[in-house]
Amino acid sequence: KFSPTLKVTHTFNSRESDWGFTSFMPLIDLYDPSKGYIVNDQCIIEAEVAVRKIVDYWNYDSKKETGYVGLKNQGATCYMNSLLQTLYHIPYFRKAVYHMPTVDTPSGSIPLALQSLFYRLQHGDNSISTKELTKSFGWDSYESFMQHDVQELNRVLCEKLEDKMKGTIVEGTIQKLFEGHHMNYIECIGVDYKSTRKESFYDLALDVKGCSDVYASFDKYVAVEMLDGDNKYQSEKYGLQDAKKGMLFIDFPPVLQLQLKRFEYDHARDIMVKINDRYEFPLQLDLDRDDGKYLSPEADRSVRNLYTLHSVLVHSGGVSGGHYYAFIRPTLSNQWYKFDDERVTKEDLKRALEEQYGGEEELPHTNPGLNMNPLKFTKYSNAYMLVYIRESDKEKIVCDLEETDINEDLKTRLRKEDEDKENKKKEKAEAHMFTTFKVARDHDLAAQIGRDLFFDLVDYEKIHPIRVLKDMPFNQVKEEFSKEFGIPVHSQRFWWWSKRQNNTYRPTRPLTQQEESYTVGQLKDAAIRMNSSELRLYLEVVQENHLTLASRTKDDILLFFKLYDPEKEELRYVGNLLLKASSKPSDIVPKLNEIAGFQHDEDIELYEEIKFEPNIMCEPVDCDVSFSLNQIADGDILCYQKRCSLDQHRHPNVSSFFEYVHNRQVVHFRLLEKPKQDDFSLELSKRSTYDDVVEKVAQHLGMDDPSKLRLTQHIPHLQQPKHQYIKYRSIDHLSDMLLLRNPNQMSDILYYEILDIPLPELQGLITLRVAFHQATPNEVLFHIIRLPKGSTYSDLIDDLKSKVQLSRSDAE
Repeated sequence: KFSPTLKVTHTFNSRESDWGFTSFMPLIDLYDPSKGYIVNDQCIIEAEVAVRKIVDYWNYDSKKETGYVGLKNQGATCYMNSLLQTLYHIPYFRKAVYHMPTVDTPSGSIPLALQSLFYRLQHGDNSISTKELTKSFGWDSYESFMQHDVQELNRVLCEKLEDKMKGTIVEGTIQKLFEGHHMNYIECIGVDYKSTRKESFYDLALDVKGCSDVYASFDKYVAVEMLDGDNKYQSEKYGLQDAKKGMLFIDFPPVLQLQLKRFEYDHARDIMVKINDRYEFPLQLDLDRDDGKYLSPEADRSVRNLYTLHSVLVHSGGVSGGHYYAFIRPTLSNQWYKFDDERVTKEDLKRALEEQYGGEEELPHTNPGLNMNPLKFTKYSNAYMLVYIRESDKEKIVCDLEETDINEDLKTRLRKEDEDKENKKKEKAEAHMFTTFKVARDHDLAAQIGRDLFFDLVDYEKIHPIRVLKDMPFNQVKEEFSKEFGIPVHSQRFWWWSKRQNNTYRPTRPLTQQEESYTVGQLKDAAIRMNSSELRLYLEVVQENHLTLASRTKDDILLFFKLYDPEKEELRYVGNLLLKASSKPSDIVPKLNEIAGFQHDEDIELYEEIKFEPNIMCEPVDCDVSFSLNQIADGDILCYQKRCSLDQHRHPNVSSFFEYVHNRQVVHFRLLEKPKQDDFSLELSKRSTYDDVVEKVAQHLGMDDPSKLRLTQHIPHLQQPKHQYIKYRSIDHLSDMLLLRNPNQMSDILYYEILDIPLPELQGLITLRVAFHQATPNEVLFHIIRLPKGSTYSDLIDDLKSKVQLSRSDAE
């Protein structure tokens, strides 16, 4: 028994690994007994898969084989790649892009991104990335994985470039290349009246369905529609008239872009469908044929509208997705090229034209002896866009480009980009040989403390890492520091920087002489063993009159000092001192006064900064007992200030200042009626009470009664206020008002309303909006009524009577 076979072949590769028939065959054919697909209630489906090596597929060099390079696919950008290759291979267009003035950042400038892309296509040896260009479109990575409409992209891109070209030497280039004009007309038959309207176009959308070729589509484009019967034309002067409606072309552009309407909406099935019908297009397109039947009477007949085919953009697949590529002949010679993302190949005329017509293809049966109808399958790869260049303009359009056409600034920038890329590539290849470490100096402490930092000594995230070879001896690092910062090697003492049990980070001990003989790589390994993710060091500069590096004893401690000014509410780093643990803080008071610029005998207070999370710990230091009895050791921080009375300043001492800094919060207030814009901002404390907050807001708004304010919390992920307002004194502190459901997150926005009565009083009332219908039809008045929450309907009626005028019958 025989079962017929439907044959088709496909070469699978990395980009086309999933391939087959979207519609293998109609079910009516499958069940037709005369066709023999089902025999004895069985249907045999066979698939033959042959594994063959494609010669040099992976090692294929597009530049070497064709002289051109491709574009990388970001996920679903093949449609864009085919369009960009087509535009690039119009030399007049490319030259105009090169001559556009640009800004410095490609990701924010479409012209600069396009210039960069075209330059790399012209001079590159490998496929080029389009990420800079898509970033300039404002696309994120998700949009790069979404297929967009090619016609829309083409129009938007040209509009953007046209706008950027205004006021430059290339102004009007887009119009000169792509703009044509047609005339829409309505002509009355029975009276002498004709209405016309001139319109411009950059491309033409031609019908495929019901048309055998391009000429048939143009015939349909200019076909006359009769307006008669129930569809007469309403003229301004003569009323309803029988008329002819149509369109004719005034002029065609030098570069004619034809969008083939392969995708249409099927009203019967309520879906989009792809039209895979056979549709032919010529190598040469004559739009003057039949005595110029496509042209209007106003057209310039001296211009010969004979076009030659430049590009064929192809879609392979169905309505839900597919693959795009382009056949282009850049110089209009007989040699065609296929631009398929990264891969460029030479192709012949038949492959570029006839095989892209679409339609169906017949396949022979496996047993030709049987008298059966030929097997057919639909060709899902077909042309969807054609680009023609007018013969009389081709010398101007397909022009030569000189190196002088490319801006020198562009060349310099791209050369630098390439150098940076090579350096990064080299760094990556040599990364295993290098390591990084960070060194904090007093310069860094002074730069951060009191500005970005108040607690601790330094934020290492803001310290620039030093990159060196792993096997560089640390003594050599000291030599480099001596050259760069002018610090003699014998004055350099490096300290380990590590985490304490209270989660603060401080210098813990100096490097030993043995450790200083290590390589940087060995020191980093030692840091990792001490549970540090990176090598962090502090550089102490030992003064000439200080102890030498080798003479340091166990009794020596290195302390860091901050000075607080309660009048200015300023905190700054003033240096470090190497002291004896057995000495007393009172011993160094004169020295601290000298550093601060105070009188020699100024009475000062000292505080030890212990920790700041989750709560501040800043304890007074007893100046009359030793540092060791105060439990002060290497790396500790002492803050000092002039002694003053507690009521003299807003934050009279270091402890109160730290509390203020730790709890301060800038809150952005928004009027509830305008929830999208900040009205004003106030610096408050997270520990402020409800009364403190409303009092500050009322003071800012110039209100006498803070109780007439009502606050509402913010929902960050929705960027809108909560539905429920904050009840009077229902939340204790500002931190609770700003706290989100996630306990580790806080908002910084609150909404406010100004009430006509105090909030406590309003909360005891129920507010109703009553619609009162007057005796006159369609006349409705709305009243806002407030009643105590225990009120009855009778209370509501009584209150309403006092607000509206009732007739005697209504009152009764």
